[in-house]
Amino acid sequence: MNGKYYVLSEFFVLFVLLPLSLLLPYDFKIKVASVLIGFTYLLVMLFKSGSVSFKLERSINWHSFIKKTTVKLIAIAIITTIYVYVVQPSSLFCVPLSNPGLWVMILLFYTFLSVWPQELIYRTFFFNRYGSFFKDKRLLIVVNAIMFAMAHLFLRNTLVIVLTFLGGLLFAYTFKKTRSTTLVFIEHALYGNWLFTVGMGQILAFPGMEAC
Repeated sequence: MNGKYYVLSEFFVLFVLLPLSLLLPYDFKIKVASVLIGFTYLLVMLFKSGSVSFKLERSINWHSFIKKTTVKLIAIAIITTIYVYVVQPSSLFCVPLSNPGLWVMILLFYTFLSVWPQELIYRTFFFNRYGSFFKDKRLLIVVNAIMFAMAHLFLRNTLVIVLTFLGGLLFAYTFKKTRSTTLVFIEHALYGNWLFTVGMGQILAFPGMEAC
């Protein structure tokens, strides 16, 4: 299962063919089953490789991470707040203000049932499994971001694809520099939860964001 052609075929099936197949008009149950099978395979491969650890990495440079992430979060907050105010002002902080209970539920669900699996797959698994195929690590980051954006094609929203590509670049860069699933998970959760908080969820038409 570690041969070059097997690994490349695996990459094509899991990260190209599967996301594209979700755009086709076939039974929803089959789509869900396909995703679950793919995710189960990835988890098995992750645990077999020993890439997953539930222990906090001791080598984390928290000071540097907090400083850099805070700067990026402030920039994202300013840009997205202005964007929502201009494009759809009725959505600005709508969910946390009108339905704080729903807002908390969304943040918890997104953080632990969306962000964590995504980072296991698209950073931990992807970098450990396919990193050796890229001599230029900048290319690895770009390809990773493209694959991450492709995973969101099923939402059929151009802005989602653009944002997930840009987010993918940020998360891939963080993982390349730190090799820490913990840090990239925290970063992803912070930026994503902010988007839901500021009102981007409604603009991006994410499921469950119809409250406003």
